[in-house]
Amino acid sequence: MNILYAIQGTGNGHLSRAVDIIPELKKHGKLDLFVSGAQAEIVLPYPVKYKSKGLSFYFGKQGGINFLKTFQKNSSKDVIKEINSFPVENYDLVINDFEPITAWACRKKEVPIVGLSHQSALLSKKSPRPKIIDPFGEWMLKNYAPIKKYVGFHFERYDKNIFTPVVRSAIREASVKDLGHYTIYLPAYDDKKLVQLLLKVSKVRWHIFSKHTNKPYHVGRISVYPISGQDFIESVVTGSGVLCGAGFETPAEVLNLNKKLLVVPMKSQYEQHCNAAALKKLGVPVLKKVKKKSIKKIERWLEEGKPLNISFPDTTAEAVEKAVGKFSS
Repeated sequence: MNILYAIQGTGNGHLSRAVDIIPELKKHGKLDLFVSGAQAEIVLPYPVKYKSKGLSFYFGKQGGINFLKTFQKNSSKDVIKEINSFPVENYDLVINDFEPITAWACRKKEVPIVGLSHQSALLSKKSPRPKIIDPFGEWMLKNYAPIKKYVGFHFERYDKNIFTPVVRSAIREASVKDLGHYTIYLPAYDDKKLVQLLLKVSKVRWHIFSKHTNKPYHVGRISVYPISGQDFIESVVTGSGVLCGAGFETPAEVLNLNKKLLVVPMKSQYEQHCNAAALKKLGVPVLKKVKKKSIKKIERWLEEGKPLNISFPDTTAEAVEKAVGKFSS
């Protein structure tokens, strides 16, 4: 069987999960890879046959998406052209991780496609939602990369087609320590503003990983680094806790490492607000924004926050088998 695995390349979570999914997909047939998006620092250790800028979202510095840059960098004409020309018909099955070009191409050409992503889990009405439902956000989840059949990943198995997170081998096999520092990954915030804010929090060492700097620098007890997969993993597995966005992969890995976790959902990113609702049910504290008024809440988390003793079983092979199995169902 010829399989195409189409991966969303905006952000690092999709690609980090793909590293463990690819070997399982290879067991089911001849596999080609397609990555679309332009905001990831992780490089797959496998040959990628197709690449595209796709429909990328660009992070701002104020806690949300930079919509102006997003619109400037995306060409609707180019995307439509790619949808029309992408050779999905050469494949028996397309496995799609929230990737829009192949999703729309498969719909147009009636090629079998199965979603295998965290966003797929949000298609289930049983997945947690924030108190205020965003109609446009719900529309985006269904129509950005439209699929009918899916297998999803979430923090709990809320529905029959939902599995717990894929925790990459680098995290599962890591030597876990607690050297006392805290790791920050908030790609939609300006690192310089974070530094000025966190200088007000006493006696804590911070490692900030930022998309907005190319060189590491240090201010007092705060160290700022450009995004690097291995350096970030090392910081997380040897730290006391993590302050990050309410994405999926990073919070899941932090929980699995039994580290303290504090999340900040990105503005205008409905998926992250859904994730925050799910994490809150698990006992993870949630910050609306990172600003001066947040300092007391951050200090309370540093003093009173505790790991939640959550671990996720390795169900990657089972999830992939179910996704491939939907091809014939």
